[in-house]
Amino acid sequence: MKIAVGTKDFETIATHGGRTRRFLVYEAEAGADPVETGRIELAEEEVLHLCGDGRPHPIDAVRVVVTGSSGAGFVAHMKRRGIEPVTTTETDPVRAIRGWFAGTLQPAPEPEHPHEHHDGHHHGDGHRH
Repeated sequence: MKIAVGTKDFETIATHGGRTRRFLVYEAEAGADPVETGRIELAEEEVLHLCGDGRPHPIDAVRVVVTGSSGAGFVAHMKRRGIEPVTTTETDPVRAIRGWFAGTLQPAPEPEHPHEHHDGHHHGDGHRH
């Protein structure tokens, strides 16, 4: 199965899934070491926070996306695309994938409050900037 891991630098898991521009793509199965099979680098307008659900996206080829954190809008976008969103406090992509398969991955804490913009609308409202 293909799993994408959002990264800051193609090494460390990024903390904001919706704003992440770099993803490592792994082919992974339970009980086997994940194998990096590619990388995705998104243009600014392709970040998942800004990209609507109605058009194709480079992330569509994966079944799971792992990030350091995500809001409700990101989770909803991923689910509508048929992708399982996973958050974690782990910073190493391979350890995160292994932990997800083993059921031991520590999830990132839920945000304390909705992420709002200065104009009061929330991420995930389907808006564009």
